[in-house]
Amino acid sequence: MSDLSDPVYKEIVTARVKLLFEKPFFGQLAARMVAIEAPWCKTAATDGRHFYYNREFIKGLNKAELLFLIGHEVLHCVYDHLGRRGGRDPKIWNMANDYIVNWTLKDQQVGQMPSMGLYDPKFTDDMHSEELYELLKKNSVTIKMPLDEHLDLTGQGDDDGDGSGDGDEDGDGNGGGKGQKSVDVTVMGKDGPPKLTEEDIQKIRNEIRAAVIQTAQQVGAGKVPAGVRRMIQELIEPKMDWRSLLDAHIRSSIKDDYTFRRIGRRSWGSGFVLPAQDFMDTIDVAVSIDASGSMSETMLRDILSETKGIMQTFRDFKLKLWTFDTQVYSYKEFTPENLDEIDEYALGGGGGTLFECNWEHMKKEGLEPQRFIMFTDGYPGGSWGEENYCDTLFVIHGNDSIVAPFGMTAYYEPKDNK
Repeated sequence: MSDLSDPVYKEIVTARVKLLFEKPFFGQLAARMVAIEAPWCKTAATDGRHFYYNREFIKGLNKAELLFLIGHEVLHCVYDHLGRRGGRDPKIWNMANDYIVNWTLKDQQVGQMPSMGLYDPKFTDDMHSEELYELLKKNSVTIKMPLDEHLDLTGQGDDDGDGSGDGDEDGDGNGGGKGQKSVDVTVMGKDGPPKLTEEDIQKIRNEIRAAVIQTAQQVGAGKVPAGVRRMIQELIEPKMDWRSLLDAHIRSSIKDDYTFRRIGRRSWGSGFVLPAQDFMDTIDVAVSIDASGSMSETMLRDILSETKGIMQTFRDFKLKLWTFDTQVYSYKEFTPENLDEIDEYALGGGGGTLFECNWEHMKKEGLEPQRFIMFTDGYPGGSWGEENYCDTLFVIHGNDSIVAPFGMTAYYEPKDNK
């Protein structure tokens, strides 16, 4: 049930609103997840898009503990615990994750940790889950159940399980069934959690990564946990694969804006107003390609192919594309209706290099893209451009020691070198 007349669902919505105003980093990310009552879930769980909950478990929490629980699910997404386990023992891995998540929430004063939560002041967000996992394993830690259910979205189950799983693919539930494997179910199914393909999981991880970067930018560094700030820095580290960073940069332009919409009388009384997400229908991205003579036709086609592939993952978009040397050439706009024409895009230019001409062009044409991507050799011939005009990603080829003075920097490598 997702009706505000349901007191349990109402408590979840109220808690998320409180987070939105008091802990905006957690609140904005929590608002992305759809709350779903799940009979298979003994406590709470997330697949990155949904907040699954057991109503009796929620009813047993006070308001502060519910805030903590929601923040707990958010951090599992933020720290990418959905896709990092690999072949590690799931029970020890789950404990390592929960220790770091719970330490972060207590440090950030997000609600109150329920009594069953795992916490040790030694296990801080200075540690990665992989590091803590090895420490726990080395010390033959006594297995303890985490606060929530950690989903194995691939459906691989727990090969070393103790038979305690009841729809919990890590085998950490309270039901029966020796070494029970997961079953095929739908997201809304009653028999168990969702089972997703590797492609589905990677898409969710990309969405989360983009949302985390965007939310951190919106709320400001002072409201982002230190461990998360370090993780974001690692995400945008110059050595990161340029294709992944390009995808994250474009995807983060999908803003989860909030509008205050009046709730209907039958939903929750008269005159009550709650913030609701207002997702952008169209993303607006600009791409410029340095055509001063250093970029080959093969590199150009690789870049255009990657950009096209990313744009095709969105329902609607506006892509502005041009080349430049000391001035702009071949300006063209692409939408879903004409994107195939990008395959025939003609490179113009071949002279010197002035980065400033890109910003002059955008101002002249009245372009204020949500995200701007420049492919270049990193030698501007003047200034790098205007830092505060729009969010910028520089993809530099030929020299991986150059770092742009603002925005984000990635380094181009052809696919054959990956």
